[in-house]
Amino acid sequence: MVRSDARENRDRILEVARRAFEESGDTSLNQIARRANVGPGTLYRHFPTREALVLAVYRRDIELLVGSVPELLATKTPLDALRSWITELVRSMRVKHGLGDALSPGARQSVTEQSYGPVIAAITQMLEAGQRDGSIRDDTDAADVLLLTGALWRAPEGEAERSQRMLSFILDGLRTQR
Repeated sequence: MVRSDARENRDRILEVARRAFEESGDTSLNQIARRANVGPGTLYRHFPTREALVLAVYRRDIELLVGSVPELLATKTPLDALRSWITELVRSMRVKHGLGDALSPGARQSVTEQSYGPVIAAITQMLEAGQRDGSIRDDTDAADVLLLTGALWRAPEGEAERSQRMLSFILDGLRTQR
């Protein structure tokens, strides 16, 4: 069993690393340790390599994103939940794309394979909620929606307005025709 202080250190390192990587993909592990108020040994005990830390940040972000779906559906319409969720997914993918060089091709493939199923399940949950309330077309497929979102995170940085406009086009295509 992991001690609570070790778990807290790990969680703090992951949160600090996520913010640091958003600022710059070149942030060193020693800088992250300092920002997290832990010694380098503590960081390296949890994450022996930069790749291990990047992968852990990826996995944690996907877990948090997937875990946000029930709350989104409880507080928003299915289409608004999907808009919020995809916006966060795109933000996260932009950060991760910039860190891709820190990962070996095998690690990149592994994290993609590990995250695909949970991401598809999350999108499916929102689509099914919209299909039940009649706001989303019955022929909508989660894999198609995920593929379309790829264009959003590839839009040039600083073009949030364009990404939101493109997202509106995607969501408009999911709506039932009334």
